[in-house]
Amino acid sequence: MIQEIESKPASGYPMLALGLLLWFPIAPLCFLLGVLFQFPIVGVPLGIFSILSGLLILVGLFIVNPNESKVLLLFGVYTGTVRQTGFFWANPFYSKKRVSMRTRIFETGFNTTTNTATNAQGGTQTTSSKVRQPAKVNDKEGNPIEIAAVVTWQVINTVEALFQVDNYEEYVHIQSESALRNLASLYPYDNHDDNTMSLRGNTAEVGEMLKRELHERLSSAGVEVMEARISSLAYAPEIASSMLQRQQASAILAARRIIVEGAVGMVEDALARIEKGGMVNFDDDRKAAMISNLLVVLCGERSAQPVLNTGSIHH
Repeated sequence: MIQEIESKPASGYPMLALGLLLWFPIAPLCFLLGVLFQFPIVGVPLGIFSILSGLLILVGLFIVNPNESKVLLLFGVYTGTVRQTGFFWANPFYSKKRVSMRTRIFETGFNTTTNTATNAQGGTQTTSSKVRQPAKVNDKEGNPIEIAAVVTWQVINTVEALFQVDNYEEYVHIQSESALRNLASLYPYDNHDDNTMSLRGNTAEVGEMLKRELHERLSSAGVEVMEARISSLAYAPEIASSMLQRQQASAILAARRIIVEGAVGMVEDALARIEKGGMVNFDDDRKAAMISNLLVVLCGERSAQPVLNTGSIHH
């Protein structure tokens, strides 16, 4: 594996002045002196040499903008990376490849579509646009879902980014899609108990696991994943309505469970206070009837309609 080497080239301003000086006035002066002193065999070659030398010097000038770097190659051999911002000069035979060090962000599930239309002149016009298509994958329970994620990443090793993979940007996008699909298939969409991790109920934990998996996949390409989080999550359209009914039923059952637990506690408290106060002594049958009536009143969806007993409670 090639290690990144930090290069510190010379400042470009003195070399710029030297290159311009060789072009003018040294090159014209050589031609002029060759003509005046009738030594064109000396003046002309010197003038041509000055022009070529100035051209080579100017070709070696380059600029490194903030948050970018230049990778220097000499006939296919890596010689170093310039990370310092400024105006520099290096060997004019170096090829200089720009690598952005800026933080980049993208959302998975966007595909580029190409549309071809015929204009009024009879020609064809091609336009491209990005269409959002979240990844469709089956969760752990086999339910088809649509999921997308936002990934924030940055190049930290220019040599690995350029030479370990063919196109590091495309590599990041494809690996992110693959990691997201793999992670979505390991967990259910929704949890039915508190001990199960789900995609919808544990988005922060799922995002952290996605970040770790992407770090393992992209570290060989010189890329650091700074953040990964779920941006879109939904059931696939073909089962969305059935899953909505299922969620509503689960919510109703959970609410009923809370109501019943509260009602049982209130009945227990009422019986305990009545027996403690000695107001009425209930046998088992009357106690069961009172419990039944209280549960109906407390758990019913509508207000209970009382029936007044005007006679003795013993008849």
